[in-house]
Amino acid sequence: MTPRRNPSPLDQARRRHQVGGTTAQGGSAPTASRRKLSLRDERLLKQILQKPQDYIDSEAFYEDEAEHKIYEEVPDIQKPDTTWYHPVMDDISSSSRTRTVKSTQQVILTGAEEKVLFHQFNYARHRVRLLQDDIWARPDKKPTGEQAQEILGWYRRADRIREQIAETNLALVLAMAKRTRMSEVDFADLVSEGNMALLRAVDKFDAGRGYKFSTYACRAILKAFSRQGMKLSKYRQRFPTDFDPKLEKSNFLETKRADFEKDAADEVRTIVMDNRADLTEVERTVIEHRFGLESGAEKPMTLEQVGQIIGVTKERVRQIQNKAMEKIRVELEAKFLRDPQNEEAREPVAAG
Repeated sequence: MTPRRNPSPLDQARRRHQVGGTTAQGGSAPTASRRKLSLRDERLLKQILQKPQDYIDSEAFYEDEAEHKIYEEVPDIQKPDTTWYHPVMDDISSSSRTRTVKSTQQVILTGAEEKVLFHQFNYARHRVRLLQDDIWARPDKKPTGEQAQEILGWYRRADRIREQIAETNLALVLAMAKRTRMSEVDFADLVSEGNMALLRAVDKFDAGRGYKFSTYACRAILKAFSRQGMKLSKYRQRFPTDFDPKLEKSNFLETKRADFEKDAADEVRTIVMDNRADLTEVERTVIEHRFGLESGAEKPMTLEQVGQIIGVTKERVRQIQNKAMEKIRVELEAKFLRDPQNEEAREPVAAG
């Protein structure tokens, strides 16, 4: 049996916040019936009494001292560390899926440990249902102070165990979402849908059948992903413009790049036409024909076509072209250095 660990500050705060209904062993607290319900407890109690509590029944719930056996005669089960989950969600929002969960941060439950948790979870819901039946059997259908405190205590206990089971299996949702790779669905939305499916799976899983919870949960999560994809597909068919990628993406970079290329091409054309790079006649002819700078040209010529005009091989045309381009590059750099605006932009750097 695993030794019990001291309750954490969070556990202690939860116990102080709990309205009481139950002690550590699940019995009624001596002062619970005399404590006045807060507004928050009143709302929660009203919500609990709106519909019958579902649970997975078990023969163990009707044995002698069932509560003591289910909660006390079992080893403590390690609670999951979910500190990794929020950074993973931050990475998802920035379109990065490369982060993984370290094995030291995961809690892998055995089949026996899962059975213990699900028995505790469903027994707490079973007690809620029994209290509901007692309350609804009253003529006024209103709980006494003791019943109110007890039903709140069992309901919160079930909710804490449900949360523990779900948090232990959060990595399962992320793994299934990465494997699914539904490009039309946002990854964060996919994970959110998977988390909701995981909670529903916790409510419906019957540990008494001997299967691992992950086997049942994986199927439920995949079904939820499929429903999400179908829902999104139908929505896109009805409202295509809302999901048009062309409307959701900015073309700022493409526009700036095209403007820069146009300005650079105009500058090169000016250098060649004015022969500011001291090109030879052959070099000018090659550049004008290769890049369509001559007047009236519909499209640039190939190396072989230019070679036929000047009477050399296409390899020689390539050499002439490279030499001319180097001269043009030098002229462009020299112009940049001579530009007064660039000089002003560089003055603070030089002074520094």
